[in-house]
Amino acid sequence: MPRIALVTCRPGPRVSVDRDLPVLARALADAGASVSVEVWDDAGVDWAAFDLVLIRSTWDYSWRADEFTAWAERCGGATRLANPAAVVRWNTDKRYLADLAAAGVPTVPTRYAAPGESPALPDGHEYVVKPTSGAGARFAARYTPGEHATAVRQVERMHAEGFTAMVQPYMRAIDTAGERALQFFGGRLLHASRKGAVLAPGTPYDARKVAHPGLEPWTPTAAEVAVAEAALAAVPGAAEPLYARVDLVDGDDGRPRVMELELVEPNLFLWLHERSLPRVVEAVLEAAR
Repeated sequence: MPRIALVTCRPGPRVSVDRDLPVLARALADAGASVSVEVWDDAGVDWAAFDLVLIRSTWDYSWRADEFTAWAERCGGATRLANPAAVVRWNTDKRYLADLAAAGVPTVPTRYAAPGESPALPDGHEYVVKPTSGAGARFAARYTPGEHATAVRQVERMHAEGFTAMVQPYMRAIDTAGERALQFFGGRLLHASRKGAVLAPGTPYDARKVAHPGLEPWTPTAAEVAVAEAALAAVPGAAEPLYARVDLVDGDDGRPRVMELELVEPNLFLWLHERSLPRVVEAVLEAAR
């Protein structure tokens, strides 16, 4: 009987509820696994007691990225961690977009400003400012060139809290074509979803946003699948991620680009794609063996 830990975080006002977690735990137990739901920063958990530790909804990690990656290193040294600690470490900082771009993957153009550096803010088009370590659009906002002073204040606030800022052009096609999320599990495309724009004009960067507005099932195009697979092929290291979500938007040329590559704790949206549950269970059990 494989022993599997599904890893989450402590509940709190800034943390969403993982609707998939109890469903996945029950399905794995029904398939013959010994399943335990654990909190990643619980010092009392013996991670070596599990055959597989599967990161699921550790949705507070971006507030404590260094602590989280240190935990991943310890856990990965004690048992099999999915995704592996090296993948987790690389993916917790969105400067990985530069690595993808260098590998020839179409990405949203991005500039970075670490604490102590002045950001180069556009003066001819709308843009987005957000931290390189973040989730759920936390500390993200959309600006026009006329809102330069407000954007600077946001960057100053993020720098004061130790975050590196990233600046991207606002991808206008989001307002019409939305953002597509292609989910992979066990090395194969699992399902895809589409959602509407998250960042409305004038919404303060420190306001809580709806992370997945208007989420619906989506049939990905061949071009979207090709870009997603290129992004996964560019992930450094020998170990293939067990799970991945590739978030795509269209550029002004109508071609898909990677906005984010989620390899740490992506929402699986199994509540929207119920028929994907057996494939996830199969892949998790195989990884645990």
